[in-house]
Amino acid sequence: MEDKVTPAAPPAAEPKRARKTGKVVSAKMEKTVVVEVTRTVKNPQYGRFQKKSAKFLADDRVLGAKPGDVVEIEETKPLSARKRWRVRAIVTAGRREA
Repeated sequence: MEDKVTPAAPPAAEPKRARKTGKVVSAKMEKTVVVEVTRTVKNPQYGRFQKKSAKFLADDRVLGAKPGDVVEIEETKPLSARKRWRVRAIVTAGRREA
């Protein structure tokens, strides 16, 4: 009698999570930073481009981003009432006042 070997299941693929890049505008909370993401949108009537911005609360327990830093944030499960993003990387460090 032959032994049937079941093939190993492929590892579960990591879900595709939304990522955004923005500037840290506030880091006054202990584990949270406020990131402002700016995008340009074309006005349908006049064809002009306008800047639109949105602020996101992002979890930052490890990297320690400071105001002025440009960071990449990634969507995650809800961590609190308004916090649904996590700081993934610091893209460029902002200027530090002496």
